[in-house]
Amino acid sequence: MTILVLMGPPGAGKGTQAEMLAERLGVPAISTGDIFREQVASGTALGQQAKGYIDAGEYVPDSVTNAMIRERLCADDTRSGFLLDGYPRTLDQVAVLDEFLAGQQRFVDGVIVLDVHVDELVARLLNRAALANRSDDTEPVIRHRLKVYTDQTQPLIEVYAARNLVTTIDGTGDSAEVSQRILSSSVALQQTN
Repeated sequence: MTILVLMGPPGAGKGTQAEMLAERLGVPAISTGDIFREQVASGTALGQQAKGYIDAGEYVPDSVTNAMIRERLCADDTRSGFLLDGYPRTLDQVAVLDEFLAGQQRFVDGVIVLDVHVDELVARLLNRAALANRSDDTEPVIRHRLKVYTDQTQPLIEVYAARNLVTTIDGTGDSAEVSQRILSSSVALQQTN
């Protein structure tokens, strides 16, 4: 069983790398961002609640996010493991995830952190906004999201580092280069053997 967390600031390439690694490991990649966007597009109550936060570059409240993740992690396709992309994002979410997994006698096996310079992140996100017409990717919102990440999510890396679970990967360059760095890392090698 493999349970990995992929972390990094907005625009670091988590989605692309999560798909590659999940396919390689034979587990689902679970992205809170994708789930939120699906809910917004479908016009669900959760989607409407989440949209205001997403458009402002804020995190969706833990109560909403935790409930959504709990439901997703109970699906049959997660029995042999999963890769989390975009969760946990706060210390409270770490505690909820730990408690949920402990109840199933499971635990996080490793945390991969993608590291990318801020200026490159802004350029990537502005480019993505132009290509995908995403309302949440204006420069002021992007810079705010990066600050929120630093303030709220960066401390999670310290928690997981204290458990000796963190592997930091240089997230610059094309996606194939970054994928190779991840696959060459000790955490990924342990999970694919």
